[in-house]
Amino acid sequence: MLYDIRLSISYDYDQPAAAGRHLLRILPRGLPDQQVISGRIETDPPASFRRDGTDFFGNPTTEIAIDRPVDEMTVSFTGRVQREVTDSVFDLAPRLEDLPGEIAGFAALGPEAPHHFLGRSDRVHPSAEITTFARDATRGARSVLGALTALTHALHAEMAFDAEATEVSTPTLEAFNARRGVCQDFSHVMIAALRGLGIPAGYVSGFLRTLPPEGRARLEGADAMHAWVRAWCGTEMGWVQVDPTNDMVAGNDHVVVAFGRDYADVAPIRGALRSSGSHSTRHEVDVVPVNMERPSLDSVSTY
Repeated sequence: MLYDIRLSISYDYDQPAAAGRHLLRILPRGLPDQQVISGRIETDPPASFRRDGTDFFGNPTTEIAIDRPVDEMTVSFTGRVQREVTDSVFDLAPRLEDLPGEIAGFAALGPEAPHHFLGRSDRVHPSAEITTFARDATRGARSVLGALTALTHALHAEMAFDAEATEVSTPTLEAFNARRGVCQDFSHVMIAALRGLGIPAGYVSGFLRTLPPEGRARLEGADAMHAWVRAWCGTEMGWVQVDPTNDMVAGNDHVVVAFGRDYADVAPIRGALRSSGSHSTRHEVDVVPVNMERPSLDSVSTY
């Protein structure tokens, strides 16, 4: 699947912002199943300083500084990405009770190590309520992958997507108790549930190709940055990505930008600026594919 992608994040300030420094994570990652053919990050006004690099988890980063007063600022990404995901895999995951032994046997501490994704992180805290829900949802699962699949189905059935129910700072437990939220909330609840079961789990940010209603033209800027989950399913299977918001395996419609423990590790833009008054922000995304493919969660074979 070949995609042309455009992202624009714009800020309007009531009073001119005198200066700002920001860290961007908006360039898609290169992965075995994802090739970044081209990519360009730009700012308007042009940055006074810029440095490109990678963070601990291997995500591309761009650090920028603007050292003059601005009334508005726009950060944009334009690029082309090839995404080729295997539609189905065999369940080679261990039993849930055998997973701690495999985690203990993983000696490395690099960015792919499961150890980083087991405990408390900035936005995901241990929760007895969420863990109880996870245990009930996965009762009878014969493998870690089976538990992951069952929990994805259960969370999708339990929570409703509601763009007005939460904000970016809403605590995970609050969203779970309300049983409403957006993809960030679904992902944080899923991560808390998996970690409560002892399954290492992390957050994935990226782009999701969305489909217009039948008979309607695709709207410019109608796509969105999205969030989903990756879980470590043992030494042989490694990391598996699922999208609890849509009850599916993350497939060719999911373009990965960044991996982290939770949203705090992968926020598209974060930083500080010197200003007074309020501001407004606007996000626009277009993901234009050559063709489309949407795998079902049940395409994962289990036994």
